[in-house]
Amino acid sequence: MQTADETTALTRQIADLKRERDALILAHNYQRPEVQDIADHTGDSLELSRIAAGASQGVIVFCGVQFMAETAATLCPDKTVLLPVRDAGCPLADRATAEQVRQMKARHPEARVVAYVNTSAEVKAESDLCCTSANALDVVRSVDPQRPILFVSDRNLGHYAGRMAGRRVLLWDGSCPIHAALSTADIRQSKRDHPEARVMAHPECQPDVLELVDRVAGTAGMLAYAAQQAPHTSFIVGTDIGLIHRLKKENPDKAFYPATDYLVCPTMKLTTLADVRRSLERMEHVVRLEEPVRVRAGLALEAMLAVPSTP
Repeated sequence: MQTADETTALTRQIADLKRERDALILAHNYQRPEVQDIADHTGDSLELSRIAAGASQGVIVFCGVQFMAETAATLCPDKTVLLPVRDAGCPLADRATAEQVRQMKARHPEARVVAYVNTSAEVKAESDLCCTSANALDVVRSVDPQRPILFVSDRNLGHYAGRMAGRRVLLWDGSCPIHAALSTADIRQSKRDHPEARVMAHPECQPDVLELVDRVAGTAGMLAYAAQQAPHTSFIVGTDIGLIHRLKKENPDKAFYPATDYLVCPTMKLTTLADVRRSLERMEHVVRLEEPVRVRAGLALEAMLAVPSTP
């Protein structure tokens, strides 16, 4: 545990290095609070990648996990994208490989492949279009209704989007271990503890959990929901507890409670201020993609961006 003086010193050093390197620091909503606080922007993975693509800076420090930095590198090939912790991976992204997707496409040649953004660039390159937790329903609805959808790789998100859209979705055998562990017992207990609170849950949670909540949404949707839900002043948060830091900052007059204390993604918490400083000092670790993979993954992301969003 670093002291307040150490945090202040690191923050100052990072600010100086950021100017020297002409760098932009992005942090996912699940990062440590002190990492979120030194970032130029916080958000979900796609929102941050869009910011990266439109940035004037030549260096992007992506405080997140591997697939997020890859998405930024896909969308802005003219910039240097740094991932402060090389081993910051995602168990969900690891559930699908490009070869596995090719095998599934051979078994279901009529299917359109929708890759969740929580996948590697190689998997995106094998897909027809991508989606995020925020737009999965719109993307699924956009696919030709005569064709089944192979949804890679979060089965709970795919189930939710398919059910809401009334579409046939072939589900991948994969899930986020953190969200999937949230149980109906956890939700019921949190409601007993905070009966006045509205309950929000991520669509990566199990279907029976989602049946018990007031709002199903990704991190951006939860932020918007909490801000708009007057006169409600308390909320139960069914996603990684890292989001609560931003929720409290943006809504200081409201209360936020974790649906359970074990909603913590360990790889999302690997990045420290010292890692960010070292990344800028040494210009490490640069995210590099093979150009054919980057181009094909970019096409899937562009196809997603072309899908109109439901208000």
